[in-house]
Amino acid sequence: MQNKGLTQAEVQKRINAGKSNVDASVKSRSIKRICYDNIFTLFNAVNVILAIIVALTGSYKNMLFMGVIICNTLIGIIQEIRSKRTTDKLTIVAEAKVKVIRDGKLSEIPIDQIVVDDVIQLGRGDQVPTDCVVLSGTCDANESLLTGESDLIPKAKDAKLMSGSFINAGKVECKVVHVGADNYAAKITAEAKAHKVVNSQIMETMNGLIKIVSMIIFPLGAVLFCKAYFLNSIELIPAVLTTVSAMIGMIPEGLILLTSTVLAVSVVRLSKYKVLVQQLYCIETLARVDTLCLDKTGTITSGKMEVEKTVGDVDTGFASLVAADEDKNETSLAIEEYYKDKDIDVLKATRVIPFSSDKKYSGAMFGNFGYVMGATQFITNDKKALSKTEELAVDARVLLLAKVRDFDDKGNIVGDPEPIGFICVRDQIRDTAAQTIKYFADEGVQLKVISGDDPRTVSGIARQVGVAGAENFVDATTLKTDADIEEAINKYSVFGRVKPEQKKAFVVALQKHGHTVAMTGDGVNDVLSLKQADCSVAMASGSSAARNVAHLVLINNDFASMTQVVAEGRRSINNLQRSASLFLVKTLLSMGLAAIFLFMPWSYPFQPIQLTLISAFTIGVPSFVLALEPNHDRIKGHFLINVIVRSIPSAVVIILAIVALNVVGYNVYGLNYEQVSTMCVLMMSTIGFMLIIRLSIPFTPIRAGLIIVVVGGTILGCVFFGDLFNIAAFNENMISLFVSIAAIGCICFFIFYQLLDKWYSKAQAKLV
Repeated sequence: MQNKGLTQAEVQKRINAGKSNVDASVKSRSIKRICYDNIFTLFNAVNVILAIIVALTGSYKNMLFMGVIICNTLIGIIQEIRSKRTTDKLTIVAEAKVKVIRDGKLSEIPIDQIVVDDVIQLGRGDQVPTDCVVLSGTCDANESLLTGESDLIPKAKDAKLMSGSFINAGKVECKVVHVGADNYAAKITAEAKAHKVVNSQIMETMNGLIKIVSMIIFPLGAVLFCKAYFLNSIELIPAVLTTVSAMIGMIPEGLILLTSTVLAVSVVRLSKYKVLVQQLYCIETLARVDTLCLDKTGTITSGKMEVEKTVGDVDTGFASLVAADEDKNETSLAIEEYYKDKDIDVLKATRVIPFSSDKKYSGAMFGNFGYVMGATQFITNDKKALSKTEELAVDARVLLLAKVRDFDDKGNIVGDPEPIGFICVRDQIRDTAAQTIKYFADEGVQLKVISGDDPRTVSGIARQVGVAGAENFVDATTLKTDADIEEAINKYSVFGRVKPEQKKAFVVALQKHGHTVAMTGDGVNDVLSLKQADCSVAMASGSSAARNVAHLVLINNDFASMTQVVAEGRRSINNLQRSASLFLVKTLLSMGLAAIFLFMPWSYPFQPIQLTLISAFTIGVPSFVLALEPNHDRIKGHFLINVIVRSIPSAVVIILAIVALNVVGYNVYGLNYEQVSTMCVLMMSTIGFMLIIRLSIPFTPIRAGLIIVVVGGTILGCVFFGDLFNIAAFNENMISLFVSIAAIGCICFFIFYQLLDKWYSKAQAKLV
C-alpha cells in the first residue's frame, strides 16, 4: 500500500484544530428545536393572545382552555423527542462508514471523524463524503445531485471529487481537502432528502387550515365584539368573553399537534421492525401508494449470488477478470468463490475496466489482448451468442466472456469481440418475497419489477414470487422515446436491461398518469429514480447514495418490512381522518355560528370555560384514543374531503339546533342567557357524542369504553363542576325544549350522515 495516510498524532492535531468533518451528516432536529417548534406556533400564539384578553377581564376560570393547549404541546414535545431518539439510534446503525488509511492500515470510521489530509478509499456505490483529490486509481463519478446531469464523469489521478457525488464504477484512493462547512457534503445530502417537495395531503390540509383560520378569526372576532358591545349594549366583560369563546372555537388547536404525535408514534413503532424513517410525512405517502416499483436485486432477491454452471472454455478468462477487479460486486464475488479451490492459471491484468451499470460489462487487458464479461447484447451482436444467451437466461443471469483487442480511453470496446463462453449465476430469492408480493397484490398495489439484468431472468424470478403478468416482459433497450416508456410501463410489469435514467423515466411516466409511486432500491443506479419517486425505500446494506436520498431505510435489509410500513401508514392516516373530523366540527360550527350571530339579537351562546369542557371530552380524549387504534383499511379519497364529509353533518345539525334553542328559548320560554347557553353546551356535546358513536362503528371494547368515558366525564363535569363551567340548573321548560330539539337533532344527524356518506361512497367508486 503506497499511501500510509496520517498517523494518529496527526489526526488528533487536526481534530484539535477543528479540521474534522463534524458537519458532514444530516442531523435530526435537536430537542431545543423540537420544543421551540411545538411551543412557538401560530395557533399557540393566537390562544395566548386570547388568554391575555380574558385575563384582563378578571375571569380567570375562563382561561382554563390554556390547560388543553399546554397538555397538547407537552404531549407533542414528548412524542417527538421519543421519536427523535429512536430515529437517532437507527441512524447510527444505518450510517455510512468510510474506509480510511491511517498509520498504514485500512479501517472504517464514521464520516464525521474524517479530518483534512486523510487518505480515503472510495469504490462503486460510495457517496463522496468530502471534497477530495484522487491520488491513485480511476473511477466514473455521477454528479447528478450537484449538477442535475446524470452523465458519468471519468476521474483519474489529480482529479477533484466533489462531496455529494457518488462513484458509479471503479475504485480510487483520495486525499481529503475540505471538511465540515468548507465542503458540500452536509448540504447536498440534506437537500437530497429534505428539500424535495413532500407529497402530503395532510400537510396541505394543515397549511390550508392555518391560512384560512388566521385570515378569518380576528376580523370576525372584532365585528362580533362591536356588535355585542355597541349595538346590543352588552357589558364589556361578557362581550369580551363571548367574543373570545367564538374565536377559540374556530381554532382546531389540537389537530396539528395530534398529527405530529400520531406520526411520531408511527416512527417509534416502525423502529421495532428496523425501519428508519427519514421523512415524517412519507408514512402517509406510502400508505397511499398504488404502484410499487421494485429493483429485483436486494428486494425480491437477497443480493447474494451463486454460480450455477459454465459453458465453454471460460475458466481462465473469468478467474482472471475477477482477480483483477478491486471493487467486486456480488456477481464477481460469486464467481471468485466458484473458482476459489480450482487450479487455474490466473493472468495478471495490465489495465482494468471497472463494471458500469451503463455499459453493463467489465473488462481487463492482459498484455496485448483483453477479456470482457457482461450482458451479451451490450458486448456483441453475434447471433449465436445472443441465441445461446436466450436459451440459458430462462432460469439464471447469464454473463458472456469475450476476447477483445483493446479498450479506448472511455472503456469502450475496440474492434469486434470474440465470444468464448458463458457463466450462469443464480440470484438467491428471499424466503419472504412471495408472501410480501402477495400482500401488495391483495391490497390493490400494482407491482413493477425493474432491473438491469436480462429481462428473461427477471421474468423467471418474478414468476417464482407471484408477480402478476410476469410472463410478459420488456427489454428496455428497445424503448427509445418517452412515448415508448409511457406505453410500456402502463402495459407491462417486468422490465430488464433498464438503464438508470430509464428507471427515473418509468417513475415519471407513472406519476404522469396519476399514480402515487414508491420505489425500492439499493444501488447507485437507483438514485435518480429513488429521488423522483413519491416515496423511496433503500436497503441499509446498499450504497450510501441510495440511503441518503431515500425516505425510508430498511435496516435489516428485509423487503418484508414494507408490509409493516404500509400497515402503519394506513393506521395513522385512517385514524387521523376520523380524529380530524372531530376538530373540524368545532371549527366549522364556530365560524358558522359567529357569522349567524352577527345578525341575531342575542349574544354568542358560549363562553371559553364551556368550550374547554367540550374540547376535553367531545374532541380531545376521543381524538387521541381513535388516532392510536389498529386500522389497516385501504385509504380512499382525499384527506380534506374525507374529513369534511364526516364533519359537515354534525356542524350543520349543531348550528341549526343552537339557533332553534335561542329562538324558542328566548321568545317562547323567556329563558335567560345562562339557561340558553347551558342548553347550547349540552346540545353541542350530544351531537358530538353521536358523531363519536358513528365513527366508532364497528364497536370494540376500547370504543365502547371510550363512549362511556366521554359521556360520563361530561355529565360529571356538568353536575359536580357546574359553577366552574357556567352550567345552569335545568327547569321543566329547559328539559322539554332540550329533549325535543336533541331528539330531532340526533335523528337528523344520522339521516344526514348516512345520505352524505352514501353519496360520497358512490362518487369515490366512480373515480376508481
